[in-house]
Amino acid sequence: MSYVNDKEAAMALHQKAQALQNEIKKVIIGQDDTIQKLLISIFANGHSLLIGLPGLAKTLLVKTISEVLDLNFNRIQFTPDLMPGDITGAEILDENRNFRFIRGPLFANIVLADEINRTPPKTQAALLEAMQEKSVTVGGQAHHLEKPFFVLATQNPIEQEGTYPLPEAQLDRFMFNLNLTYPSYKDELEIIKNTTGADIKTVQKIMSAADIVFFQDLVKRVPVADNVFEYAVKLVAKTRPQSEFAGKLIKEYVSYGAGPRAGQFLMVGAKSNALLNGKFSPDIDDVKHVAEAVLQHRIIRNFKAEAEGISVQDLIKSIL
Repeated sequence: MSYVNDKEAAMALHQKAQALQNEIKKVIIGQDDTIQKLLISIFANGHSLLIGLPGLAKTLLVKTISEVLDLNFNRIQFTPDLMPGDITGAEILDENRNFRFIRGPLFANIVLADEINRTPPKTQAALLEAMQEKSVTVGGQAHHLEKPFFVLATQNPIEQEGTYPLPEAQLDRFMFNLNLTYPSYKDELEIIKNTTGADIKTVQKIMSAADIVFFQDLVKRVPVADNVFEYAVKLVAKTRPQSEFAGKLIKEYVSYGAGPRAGQFLMVGAKSNALLNGKFSPDIDDVKHVAEAVLQHRIIRNFKAEAEGISVQDLIKSIL
């Protein structure tokens, strides 16, 4: 894979992104925005948290993305008895009485961490270490994960009995927080028709792991104008009630705003979105496009906001 310059590579990514979305839509119906955001986060080298009710095709969505990107895929069902070694792997004594490391399901390019809030904090922490460091430590030895490495964690918004909610510091590791909603009547009709017949939809491979790593590096090199940087930093500052940029609603209804990592994810997300849409540099609209997904799990409302039914989405709209 060789391109004359970054501009030619950017055009190639734009074309491949169109092909990727078309292939995924053969199987996944009516979730265009979620598909687009997941692709943005993959090329931005970030992880995503997907909030959705059971039966909304979360597993199928991730499996389909892994197929069109020609990546290894593992699904881990998080349960209260899951231990860190069950996901990272463990050392065993072989027949020659030597310790040998057996890889766990984290050793894949795309990992679906299903119902991450159902497992104890110790196991959550093992996953989050892998997300941050791109390696796992077992028996004092670091084992590097394959590149690219992308975690999509899911949470069920109902049924909070017997769950271990992710602390804010751990939520902050996720680039995007995406809400999956029920399909429209028209989309649901098409889903039922497509999934209850004899025909099984298949998808073509559009990219390889090496392509993705190349395009992730390309995203980092995208130039950004100073006014776009300033807009992103001010947007994050506006979420903090003690900031000079905070508006009336934020001061009244927010306990804590977003940290600097939000600004980093806004910029890299805007760069990725620009390239996927055939632009060579992001503008303010690209920052706005990813703002809700980046900010909604980083704004902590106070009791007054909850009592008066002011949602995080309402607060983000006020700052945009």
